Amino acid sequence: MRKAILTGVFFLSIQSLMGQKQSISQDSISLFFSEIKEASNRNIQLWNKNLYGPILLIDPETRKFFANEPDAEGTLEPHGNFYSGVFPDNINIANTAIDWKGKSWAMIMLPLPKNKEDRINLLAHESFHSIQPSLGFVFSNSDNNHLDQKGGRIYLRLELEALKKAVQASSEKELHQHLTNAFTFRKYRHSLYGNSDTAENLLELNEGLAEFTGAMLSGRNKVQATSSFIKGIDHFFNNPTFVRSFAYYTIPAYGYLLYNKDKNWNKNITDKTDLTDYFIKAFEVKIPADLKKTAENLSSRYNGKVINKEEEAREEKIKKLIADYKLKFIDQPHFELKFVKMSISFDPRNIIPIENKGTVYPNIRVTDKWGILTVEKGALMSPDWDKISVSSPVKTEGKKISGEGWILDLADNYTIEKDGISGNYKLKKITD
Repeated sequence: MRKAILTGVFFLSIQSLMGQKQSISQDSISLFFSEIKEASNRNIQLWNKNLYGPILLIDPETRKFFANEPDAEGTLEPHGNFYSGVFPDNINIANTAIDWKGKSWAMIMLPLPKNKEDRINLLAHESFHSIQPSLGFVFSNSDNNHLDQKGGRIYLRLELEALKKAVQASSEKELHQHLTNAFTFRKYRHSLYGNSDTAENLLELNEGLAEFTGAMLSGRNKVQATSSFIKGIDHFFNNPTFVRSFAYYTIPAYGYLLYNKDKNWNKNITDKTDLTDYFIKAFEVKIPADLKKTAENLSSRYNGKVINKEEEAREEKIKKLIADYKLKFIDQPHFELKFVKMSISFDPRNIIPIENKGTVYPNIRVTDKWGILTVEKGALMSPDWDKISVSSPVKTEGKKISGEGWILDLADNYTIEKDGISGNYKLKKITD
């Protein structure tokens, strides 16, 4: 999936979330590359593999990029120990791994975090994705729509509150108790939603392991690591949705705690490993038989009353938002764009599942044979990822078509037409 879909991940660190700006000089670019190279060399034992490989640092506004090595075609402009160029418009920009010009690159958007440890964390995360296939881990970005339901959100938040207590624990006994409670909340959440354990595991094996790698290479000491996990989780709670972002906060913390006990744990897993069961066994946790009663009784220890109240209020707001989206993209006339050979980038922090109708992406960019679609006020992705819907077009200027919160730069061999019965618009390929 990741080869075809470039998932824009803008929340890999507190600093990048807060949008810290910094001027980019040639010395800065050289420094960034040397920092991740040194960190990779120091931590080869983490995966028995050097993470340092082809890297692209790219300005999403100008599309200018800097590379730490030449491309296979020799087309990049050299600047001492790095190279530069301008990324083509038909390729989406995101924090991701991408095959381009004969190499597999880690692509990271500029500006990078000002804090060195956060900067290395981000670079190492995406570098992991570049070597991920060679480690035997497949790319997978599963949706976890149950984490947009009230119960799913409540018991994820409770799990993370217990995990925060675990990373701050001052004794093995205290650590074990909070981990037991965290996994009790997790197991109860899984019991509420069918196949939720499988869906969560897929994302944790992909993004969770990548972020664990970033955390381990960051160079943070114990105090800094603890602070990073706590601040990260607290900031995560402000995300509009959790369905694609939770793994960035669960596996890094669990993995860090287990690494203190077993420095080879991550090398003993495969893409078939159930990480929940693996951690439960590794931490010697015993899950209670009556999950519901135990989870409900434990909730008060982890801010449960406040969490329940907040989630009840959110549920009412989401119901209205979903009703508005259904009207806009399903019930009333709209514009459906079927995919031919698409690539997308989006912000996974704010997506909204719409029952069995698909998922609304408030911010998304799609490139396909029919052109480039840029959305800033919502689009509905179908459940099968075979089409995307936006509101009806209101303006046409040559090949540039626009509607409420979206612009489509249409390819020369395509046009749009309106269905006289439904009132919906659709793409039409022009034949010679």
